[in-house]
Amino acid sequence: MKEQQSYIYIAATLDTKAIETYYVSQLIKKTGLAVRIIDLSTNPNNLNNKTDISAETIASYHPLGREAIFSQDRGKAIAAMAIAFEKYLSQQKDVLAILGLGGSGGTALITPAMQSLAIGIPKLMLSTMASGDVSGYIGASDISIMYSVTDISGLNTISRKILKNAAAQIAGAVLFNSADEDENKNKPTLALTMFGVTTPCVQQLTQKLDNHYDCLVFHATGSGGKAMEKLVDSQLLDCVLDITTTEVCDYLFDGILACDEDRFGAIMRTQTPCIISCGALDMVNFGRPTTIPDKYKDRHFYRHNSQVTLMRTTAEENYQMGVWIAHKLNQCQGDVTFIIPTGGFSALYIEDGVFWSPQANQAFIDAFKSNYQTTANRKLIITPYHINSAEFGHQVIELHQELMN
Repeated sequence: MKEQQSYIYIAATLDTKAIETYYVSQLIKKTGLAVRIIDLSTNPNNLNNKTDISAETIASYHPLGREAIFSQDRGKAIAAMAIAFEKYLSQQKDVLAILGLGGSGGTALITPAMQSLAIGIPKLMLSTMASGDVSGYIGASDISIMYSVTDISGLNTISRKILKNAAAQIAGAVLFNSADEDENKNKPTLALTMFGVTTPCVQQLTQKLDNHYDCLVFHATGSGGKAMEKLVDSQLLDCVLDITTTEVCDYLFDGILACDEDRFGAIMRTQTPCIISCGALDMVNFGRPTTIPDKYKDRHFYRHNSQVTLMRTTAEENYQMGVWIAHKLNQCQGDVTFIIPTGGFSALYIEDGVFWSPQANQAFIDAFKSNYQTTANRKLIITPYHINSAEFGHQVIELHQELMN
């Protein structure tokens, strides 16, 4: 059977960026790689026929059809085309990589579709918006954003240099990726969540498990948890040790490193085996002291560094988290073990330490025990150890071995 041809997709609104798109496509083709150009124009009076995938074709993927896109309202048209392009791209099986060219509208249009692709497929967005806050464009994906320096409007001394670099980067990502030999390809994949205050725990786990598992450690910064759960949803992880669930604190109490309402949702949907714990549930993350909301001004804080201020969670907040997490996990039908280290949830919880508050931790334990519904697959372990102790780490490894067996 003939092997299916694969392509580097180039996406842009060709009514305004055709010259630049054709220029980078020719540069990529010189490397021997095949290219497909996608037109994402939303102006019905100026659609481009010299393209591999027309705007009409993309528009047909919108649930309401082309009428939802080719309207006079540019903002609504871009939002609708973004939906259509995401649906189109997620169904393609021949995507080697994708390069997007765009300003503010184009970047908002193209990057949601990039986010729908699997982790590891090279994704590069050449954008006028790359010098600002790009978190909304990247999400939990592995999108690279490159600043265009000048507007993407014609070929000139500067734009040619930038476009050449973009073409070289996306082609190089494909060529080097194809030549790469993954030394861990035969190991099961294991995800772990970590924060600075749970680092000793996670490091001892990876040291013990690394010989037999491909250990992927995710920084529990909101985007880290989302990235991990994207891999879970993509069926790319064999097991999860979700030791550090601190993103829930920030989600519920206005912190800056928050998850979203779907935290633990990927575990529920895929039934991926998982061990979960209370790592850093004793803190909420803020930026510099001047960024802390006024309603928290009388709370107990710890200056982690010049850019991060930690706020101790109260007994009331811990109770609320216990209920929230328990109700989430009650929806999981796969193998889930929740382990509570009553000796402490983080490095800051030591006797007479800055976040020492047995009452606050006990409030979480009581709320979780009262609301968590144990089953044959859904278990609860309460242990007297501190989360960073050798004893706790050993216990997690034993539970993990039981889970995988």
